[in-house]
Amino acid sequence: MKFSLHQEDNVGYSKVELYNEANVLKIADHYREILKLLGEDTEREGILQSPVRIAKSMQFLTQGYNMDPDEILKSALFKEDYRQMVIVKDIEIYSLCEHHMLPFVGKAYVAYIPNGYITGLSKIARVVEAFSRRLQVQERLTTQIKDCIQNALNPLGVAVVIEAKHMCMSMRGVEKQNSVTTTSDFTGAFQKEATRQEFIKLISSNLS
Repeated sequence: MKFSLHQEDNVGYSKVELYNEANVLKIADHYREILKLLGEDTEREGILQSPVRIAKSMQFLTQGYNMDPDEILKSALFKEDYRQMVIVKDIEIYSLCEHHMLPFVGKAYVAYIPNGYITGLSKIARVVEAFSRRLQVQERLTTQIKDCIQNALNPLGVAVVIEAKHMCMSMRGVEKQNSVTTTSDFTGAFQKEATRQEFIKLISSNLS
């Protein structure tokens, strides 16, 4: 991986991007051919640099392949005698459906009940990011987040709920603009009705 620094002096703006420079060129070549097959003029001004931009964009959108979710959690592991529910809610999700490579966006609600160890709260959000920044289906994404937290922390239970809108349903195919897909997965203590209902109540409430 190489750092690339882009400077726009006229507006005093600097941007740092992390990407594999060799892969950018290879991916750009493929997208250039795709654009031609779609009937686009790849030499016109507005499109000329688009293959490179798309290549960088795709590397950003799929950066989760370069992340290790287990290590993310274990990098901030603390011994703590706390055995009540820990919830991180409203975690934004931006992912790509593996069937059409169109976005699905939404929020994740994640909870666990510690069993001797806790992790940094931001690490929960980073685990969600690591799995969502890949080609995904929402069902598998939900289970991967749950399994990762369960395996890395060995808590008394894990709960994950995801709500998302899928562009493959609203932009093409059935073209239903307001449909929302909800998935959930639970382990341990959250398989008990009372604990699960407490979790649902807490993520549904506005405590502010």
